[in-house]
Amino acid sequence: MSVPVATTGTAAAPPGAGVTPGAGTPALDLITGRARTGAYGPDPASQRIALAFTTTQAVRHAGRARGYRNEVLSLRLAAAVGSCAVEPGELPADTLADCVGATVDELFDHPRTAVRVAALDAYLGHCRPHGPAQGARPVPLPAGSSLAKSRARAAAVVGLLPLADVRRVLVVGVVNSLLEQLRSRGIGYVPCDLRGGTTEWDEPVRTDALAHLDDCDAVLASGMTLGNGSLDPLLAHARATGKPLVLFAQTGSAVLPRLLGDGVTAVSAEPYPFFWLDGGPTVLHLYGGRAGRGGATR
Repeated sequence: MSVPVATTGTAAAPPGAGVTPGAGTPALDLITGRARTGAYGPDPASQRIALAFTTTQAVRHAGRARGYRNEVLSLRLAAAVGSCAVEPGELPADTLADCVGATVDELFDHPRTAVRVAALDAYLGHCRPHGPAQGARPVPLPAGSSLAKSRARAAAVVGLLPLADVRRVLVVGVVNSLLEQLRSRGIGYVPCDLRGGTTEWDEPVRTDALAHLDDCDAVLASGMTLGNGSLDPLLAHARATGKPLVLFAQTGSAVLPRLLGDGVTAVSAEPYPFFWLDGGPTVLHLYGGRAGRGGATR
C-alpha cells in the first residue's frame, strides 16, 4: 500500500513552537513544536533512542488475487515503539546507525521525514501511551489468519465513519479489506494510491487524491500520509468543509490522535507490532467516531 505523495525523505522547515492550528504549519511540525515546548512531557533532548530497526514484509492473503509489500522504520524509546512506513528500499543503509544513541530532539531535525515521524511517534507513545486516559477505546482483534485479522481491523476502522451520513468515501491508501467493508455496507468509494493499478474488483485506482476530494463526502486515509507529506491538504479540506476525516494509523499511531478536533474526526491507532506480524490477539485503539466523541488531548 502506498499513497499519493507530495515529498518523501526531504528536509522540512524547522518545526515551529506555539503555532496555533490552522496557521498553515504542517501537522508534523506543529506537533513537534508542541513537544519541544513541553506540552506532552519531558524535554525531548533528555530522551535517547536505544534501538532502531526495520520490518519488511510481503503478503498475499488467501483467496486474494493481489499482494503487496510493506517496509516500516521503527524506533524504540523505553517501552514505546514509534513507526513510519516507507516505500520498500527507500531508506539508506546508514539510517539505523543515524538513530541509535541520538536524542529525540536531534532526530526531530533529521533530514528524512520517516525518521522525524518515527521519533515523534516513539516520544508520544512513551509520554502519552494509548489508553482511556488519552480518550482511546481498546478494541481486540482476535487471533487468526492474516486475512481474518485484516477484515476484523477493517470492520473497526470503517465503523469510525458516520455511516448514516456517508454516500461516497475517498480512500487514500488502498487496503482491499477496507474497500470490502464499504462495499458490504453499500457505500461508494474512490480508491487512491500512488501505485495506481486496480482494486481486487478491477476498479481503477486513482493516483491524485486531491482531485477527487469534492466528489466525496468523507475521507478515510492511511497514517502513511503523515510520512509522505500528503496529510496536510486533506486536513485543510476537512477543516474548511467539515467533512469527516478518519485515519487508520500504524505510521504515527501516537501522533495522529493529537489532531482530533483539528480536522480529524477519528483515528484507529495501531502501534507496533501490527496485526500482520502476530497471529495471536492484538489491540486497536480507537479515538473519536460514533461510539465516543472524546479525543486525545492535543
